[in-house]
Amino acid sequence: MSYPKNVGFIGLGVMGYPMAQNLAAKLPQSTRIYVFDVATQVMENLVKEYPGKITACQSSKEITSKCEVILTMVPEGAHVKSVFLAPDTGVLATDISGKIFIEMSTIDTATSEDVRGKVAAASPSALFYDAPVSGGSLGAQNATLTFMLGCSEEDPNWPLLKSLLGLVGKSIFPCGGPSLGLIAKLSNNYCSGLIAIATAEAMNIGMKSGMNPALLASIFATSTAQSTISDKWNPVPGVCPTAPASNGYRGGFKVQLMRKDFALAMDAAKRVNARLALGEAGLQTYTDASNDPACRDLDSRVVFRYLGGSEEWKKEGSS
Repeated sequence: MSYPKNVGFIGLGVMGYPMAQNLAAKLPQSTRIYVFDVATQVMENLVKEYPGKITACQSSKEITSKCEVILTMVPEGAHVKSVFLAPDTGVLATDISGKIFIEMSTIDTATSEDVRGKVAAASPSALFYDAPVSGGSLGAQNATLTFMLGCSEEDPNWPLLKSLLGLVGKSIFPCGGPSLGLIAKLSNNYCSGLIAIATAEAMNIGMKSGMNPALLASIFATSTAQSTISDKWNPVPGVCPTAPASNGYRGGFKVQLMRKDFALAMDAAKRVNARLALGEAGLQTYTDASNDPACRDLDSRVVFRYLGGSEEWKKEGSS
């Protein structure tokens, strides 16, 4: 597979930074990477890591003018609109003919469709793909992310998209067409968000009844309660050594972002008249946890703390 000579990357946050690192490490030496983030120090750090390979830009407009393929990874729909539509500094402030945009943020489908429409209106030869990811910061660091791509396998750009995203991810799924990547992602986060709450509650039941949580998690792993959340992201500190819960809930996927995605999933359900039995309770849990000073800005599995689970179970068990 031949890669573009110039690739752009906009958004160097918790997810974007390690993804850009993986691109820099794996793309051919002849490919140049241009990056932009509102935090200039972050850009400078990345440039220092890969001198001659990565160049910092001053705006989304500048990146677009230099690159054939541009990847974007920002927190919310408002940021996506700013990246693409800002009158003087946005993507559409320059010629976008023939450009390919891979929009990896998890946002509402209405914003994605609006931006896609404006891209198409600006240039029929420019292409916009929704490509949200799953796997969290660990997946971004280890290049094991799952991509949900808003296109079909028959899309002429599918080979390039699959190859390029394969440098930063492990599983790339063409979901059928525009916005369906986002629908897949929102459905996934709705499900994983509920599983995290259920796992935290179930672990809490067992622990308060006298069970060792590590043993209980091992039982879940070979029973019908098995899940990636329990196996790799267990909300109980000390059960999974590499999980954010075992590091003071630092890193991972912020509880506010889970609350955002959960609300977006519920909005998507409303738009297609899909009935939800657990949505309101789940959203309220993540809303309350997001507003709790003891939980805010921490990994979303901090719902275990919000629910009153014991984080010092090892000490308590030895006393």
